Amino acid sequence: MSLLTIDIGGTTIKTALFNQGELTESQAFKTPETREHFFDELVKSVNFYKGKFDIAGVAISSPGAVNKASGVIEGASALPYIHDFDIHSEFEKRFELPVSIENDANCAALAEVKFGAAKGLKNVLFIVLGTGVGGAVVMNGKIHHGKHLFGGEFGFMLMDEKNSFSTLGTTIRMAERYNKRTGESLDAIEIFENAFSGDEIAKEEMKVFTFNVAKGIFNLQYSFDPDLIIIGGGVSQADWLISELQVQLKAIMETIEIAPFMPEIAVCKFRNNANLIGAAADFEQTFTK
Repeated sequence: MSLLTIDIGGTTIKTALFNQGELTESQAFKTPETREHFFDELVKSVNFYKGKFDIAGVAISSPGAVNKASGVIEGASALPYIHDFDIHSEFEKRFELPVSIENDANCAALAEVKFGAAKGLKNVLFIVLGTGVGGAVVMNGKIHHGKHLFGGEFGFMLMDEKNSFSTLGTTIRMAERYNKRTGESLDAIEIFENAFSGDEIAKEEMKVFTFNVAKGIFNLQYSFDPDLIIIGGGVSQADWLISELQVQLKAIMETIEIAPFMPEIAVCKFRNNANLIGAAADFEQTFTK
């Protein structure tokens, strides 16, 4: 039997079958604008798969703070209509199958722990460098949600007297700072290219970015002491990222001389399929006693 995995995104909903670590029969459709259309489209998709395959259950990756105890997606996201009601029960009623739901960043982390860069490890932090900084905390192989479901919300960390990790540790904000200083309208990739070509302002802003990411990693390492810290988000695919972060980590360790070891870091293995794979891993944890 296979699992049907669903990744609910702000613009696209992706579906695929998951069996023995592999995704097949992938499909995608535009995310509906209303709750009823959302349920209609998902039921149509689930029924399509049920008509062709033997489905054991539905594993869902979702934005928002998923409260697995109540079945409610708390917090906020680009899809207001999925929040603040027992959506888990609604899914099970409509799909007529067992359902698991987990936050998308948590799913991405579980994918890495189960099959990816952290395979075989139990205690892992996953940092997502996107529009803001998010992530997940995996303890003893399972997601640590926290009292308020804010486990992994690393972007709230205060990096100096007034700036958060999300302010100083993202390429979006780096580009904003550079463009404000230069009057240009460059994106992050162009700014990194300029930095490696010798543009002094680009080099300065790139250092602000890499230093603060390294600072966040250092602080998290000595707070949680994980086996590994994995970095996700678009910039994680830059071939220079790990080496630049290691340079900044060495500088931090020269300042904090008492620190006995360097954090171990790696980039994520999975990108576009991480949420689907992690949703399947969450389903297995949810229904395996």
